Amino acid sequence: MKKLWIAVVKLFGWKFDLPSADRQQEMDRCVIIMVPHTSAYDYFVGAACVWMLGNNSRIFIKKEYFNWFTRPFLNAFGGIAVDRGNRNNGLVEQAVHLFDTNEKFSFVITPEGTRKAVKRWKRGFYEIAVKAQVPIVLSYVDYKTKHMGIGPTFWPTGDFNADMPKIMEFYRNSHPKHPEGYNTNFYA
Repeated sequence: MKKLWIAVVKLFGWKFDLPSADRQQEMDRCVIIMVPHTSAYDYFVGAACVWMLGNNSRIFIKKEYFNWFTRPFLNAFGGIAVDRGNRNNGLVEQAVHLFDTNEKFSFVITPEGTRKAVKRWKRGFYEIAVKAQVPIVLSYVDYKTKHMGIGPTFWPTGDFNADMPKIMEFYRNSHPKHPEGYNTNFYA
């Protein structure tokens, strides 16, 4: 099923910039952030890219998408249902536990947290990387060039305010599907 998905995405003209073989080890244990995230299409393209990596990637998906029909599909493709309406849902701790209990594990997160325009990115991806002691891999989707790919690896220092401008600089020239819903001039 994953191979069919990848083939369909490529059929629509998407190209993938994947890391070289010497970077594969760092892809085995990392937090992958996918930016920008302004459309549901981002998931379809992003899933193809992650599956082409061939690692054990998982992704938090809001629980409303899980029902009797979609649950088996979403679970099979790495989805973990989360209650985003509950601020005390323990997502960071849950993700760190998954890193602690799996030798090879990567986690895909969209820091914007939603497809709508937001004032700031959510901090969870950063906190997970720091607490799990893993790097943040910067991935991107570019609708202007129809490229999805894996960019540089960033090791967080633990100083969120110092690190975020460096991370966001990578995404300054991104071309989302819906530009009105994207902003890289913020963090908190």
